[in-house]
Amino acid sequence: MRHGIVILPQGAWREQADRWRRAEELGFHTGWTYDHLSWNPLDGEDWGAAIPTLTAAALVTRRLRIGTFVASPNFRHPVSFARELATLDAVAGGRLTLGVGSGSATSDAPVLGSEPLSPRARHARFDEFVRHLDVLLRFEPEGADGIHLEGEWFRAVRARMVGAPEQSPRLPFVVAADGPRGIALAAELGDGWVTLGPKGVTDDADWWSGVAERAARMEEALVAAGRDTAGFTRVLSLDAGPVFSLESAERYREYVARAAELGFTDVVAHWPRASRRYVGDERVLEEIAPVLADRTR
Repeated sequence: MRHGIVILPQGAWREQADRWRRAEELGFHTGWTYDHLSWNPLDGEDWGAAIPTLTAAALVTRRLRIGTFVASPNFRHPVSFARELATLDAVAGGRLTLGVGSGSATSDAPVLGSEPLSPRARHARFDEFVRHLDVLLRFEPEGADGIHLEGEWFRAVRARMVGAPEQSPRLPFVVAADGPRGIALAAELGDGWVTLGPKGVTDDADWWSGVAERAARMEEALVAAGRDTAGFTRVLSLDAGPVFSLESAERYREYVARAAELGFTDVVAHWPRASRRYVGDERVLEEIAPVLADRTR
């Protein structure tokens, strides 16, 4: 089991930097941050941009893999975003993972005055976004006249991705998806999959039941796509359910064990905050350090 931690892009950078360094020291395998213009549950609080935050995090860590949890096409174009990701991965020395999702109708898009999209249209845009990034992040063939892409939502005309990818054949994608179309896309193009489990569930047992159903659907999609199920990354966002995973070390150990039983390779928790969301005591992070060090779990 690999353990990840989300460090929200909030507060003075010196405080954020301390958290990123501490995450590496504690033994977390991955460190993530949200990629939003704004996030409704913390509306009114300070909120930094993901790519500069991750670039700075790359410079204060050495081993920790970093990533977006998750980026979406709500306010991004694949050409400009691909160049940002490629530059960030070079700074990070090949430690970047792209977490990517379709984006909700309530975060980011309204900030730019965009009309709400139907779930079907949002998925169509997401599908195209991921496919374009898959091409762009492999960089153009030698001697090519740039990269040309046509789509309903995005176009690229002689787009240039200067240099070779830091990771081969490109930086890894973990695709956030819970519906059938998104899961099929993750199985086709993703190096891994992220699930939040069922939304709006208030009972812990019901949430875990929904997680199990989604994990089974992902397995079926991988088989249908002819993918190697053993080498596919499966990420569970532990705090998407009704209970905060880091409310205690005991709760975290329990959740890690349950995720392992369902075949997840990675779990992601959130750095404890003082109020509103993910409320907890940072001392719990010290208490779970032995779990993070045990790579057999």
